[in-house]
Amino acid sequence: MLPVIALVGRPNVGKSTLFNAMTRSRDALVADMPGVTRDRHYGVCRTGERPFVVVDTGGLSGVDEGLDALTAQQVRLAIDEAQVLVFVVDARDGLLPQDRSILDELRRSGKPIIVAVNKTDGLDLQDALAEFTVFGISRTLPLSAAHNRGTEELIAAVLPLLPEDAHEELGPEGDQGIRVAIVGRPNAGKSTLINRLLGEDRLIVSDVAGTTRDPIRVPLERDGKRYTLIDTAGVRRKARVEEAVEKFSVIKTLQSMAAAQVVVVMIDARENLSDQDLTLIGHVLDEGRALVIAINKWDGMDTYQREQCQRALERRLVFVDWAKQVFISALHGSGLRELMRAIVRAHTAATRELGSSDLTRTLERAYEGYQPPLVRGHAPKLRFAHPGGSNPPTIVIHGSRTKHIAPAYRRYLENFFRQRYKLEGTPIRIDFRDGENPYAGKKNVLTEAQQRKRQRMIREMKRRK
Repeated sequence: MLPVIALVGRPNVGKSTLFNAMTRSRDALVADMPGVTRDRHYGVCRTGERPFVVVDTGGLSGVDEGLDALTAQQVRLAIDEAQVLVFVVDARDGLLPQDRSILDELRRSGKPIIVAVNKTDGLDLQDALAEFTVFGISRTLPLSAAHNRGTEELIAAVLPLLPEDAHEELGPEGDQGIRVAIVGRPNAGKSTLINRLLGEDRLIVSDVAGTTRDPIRVPLERDGKRYTLIDTAGVRRKARVEEAVEKFSVIKTLQSMAAAQVVVVMIDARENLSDQDLTLIGHVLDEGRALVIAINKWDGMDTYQREQCQRALERRLVFVDWAKQVFISALHGSGLRELMRAIVRAHTAATRELGSSDLTRTLERAYEGYQPPLVRGHAPKLRFAHPGGSNPPTIVIHGSRTKHIAPAYRRYLENFFRQRYKLEGTPIRIDFRDGENPYAGKKNVLTEAQQRKRQRMIREMKRRK
């Protein structure tokens, strides 16, 4: 595995900003308020001579209850797995008692420590560093993460402290396995599901709505297959979203859906299907992603409640009847095997490669079975088809008068192709293209001889009449 460094410090000292600077990404959510980061967030720094993993952590507030206690537990797990600790402090706030207690805990780990004095822009560097010399740590560096100043010096200080025997097992983008985004409303059970699949408390789980803010990517290997699970922030109705942090969380959730290959929309069975759930499914369709619908908290419901829930699902999800519905309990683990199988089938369908000749034969059979309605006395002609891409499967159909094909006939073709190729769990896009007229937009280019011949023919036709 790659060596690991952990960024640790009080809330709002700039750890997430430093994480983004070191990984050259915008993966970590950054806002001018404490407590934005809660879970461990992983990225890879590749700007130095050797790559290593950077772990962004939540701020240690010193409070031992509620979300602060759960966040501190995640920080301590990051400290345990790291080989080097970067203690981030705020030059503008100066040395605070909480900084001393955090440093004492870091020292007890027995691991190398680097003090990164952040937010030194506009300050005298010597004065900014002087206050923190009482720590007695020789590796104390000035930094301005927001302006990416001092980042290279920090990386250069980290590299000699990393173990020599660590080697890279992080493959290219394609080796991440199936990218699966878990989305849903707040408290639908997304983090609980990922923790259950991993068999550990990798993500913070709380009854407080909006616990997850950053999209957290977690690798998983199960039944010989590799996955990257993306836990996302819960999405509420737009009218209820007031805080800027929550707005950015929603944006990152939508970006995670676009980056995924399969999206699992989690629905709380006890709260039934809401308009917001339908809106999320609509976003999945807009992105053209494969879809699996997981109905969570199915355990504990009586027969009548389950029947009511199933009827609502049948009635309101008819527009995505091709998506597999799986009834699960993320807390107790029931239905998870079926859920993972549905994810694999949806991914296989979404990435299936289709051949032009077979698509054309399938199109001919569909056209013979049911022809499109006439348009001004003429039927649209569909001549041949070829693949136009995958994830989602895109089928390009060439013909004439295709602009007038009704939506009902498009749905007929989608269902015909879906049944022919067993495309479960993925939308299908059909792109109609009219054959081009080679003389369209060109002026009359007849020669003089052709024009005289045409005039003679016209005169002869008049004479015979």
